Amino acid sequence: HVTEDDIERTLHLISQSSLYALEEEIRNGYITIPGGHRIGFVGQAVLDGLKVKTIKYISSLNIRLARQVVGCATKIIPFLYNNTEQRPYNILIVSPPKCGKTTLLRDVIRLFSSGFYCSTKREKIKFNVGLVDERSEIAGCYLGIPQNDIGPRTDVLDGCPKAEGMIMLVRSMAPQIVATDEIGRPEDVGA
Repeated sequence: HVTEDDIERTLHLISQSSLYALEEEIRNGYITIPGGHRIGFVGQAVLDGLKVKTIKYISSLNIRLARQVVGCATKIIPFLYNNTEQRPYNILIVSPPKCGKTTLLRDVIRLFSSGFYCSTKREKIKFNVGLVDERSEIAGCYLGIPQNDIGPRTDVLDGCPKAEGMIMLVRSMAPQIVATDEIGRPEDVGA
């Protein structure tokens, strides 16, 4: 049986006793720790108008261990690349929760960035990838450093709203591919 004291001690450990320094992450309902692991939590939402200002009286934790499956996208890469036009197709990965969409996307990004062989070329095909990782799930950045293998040509904009981040990457980094996870808001679709 998990007690209120257990939850409080866990939060102090993962925040290094500086929960106030993680105010933005708390507002979003999770904290990212080294390795790209995430601790989600729920409790009483404190609102500022219609927006969540913070969460207090945290009553439950969900510890998600980040896990890479390097090579899981190898078999599908040929179907994501248009040999005729020599460019990737526009890709949307859809499935029910907990089926590996983010894991697959991470490996697709890694392969496009690191390079892969296709049937019509002898050298590896490589792309500059811009990744907007709003919730630090794909690259698993900690203090700005990706904890997961996302390839050498991937620029990560971590913790930035998707719609704003996609525009920023296109303007500043000139990616050949823009990747993000969980398109959910109308502004994400528009971007």
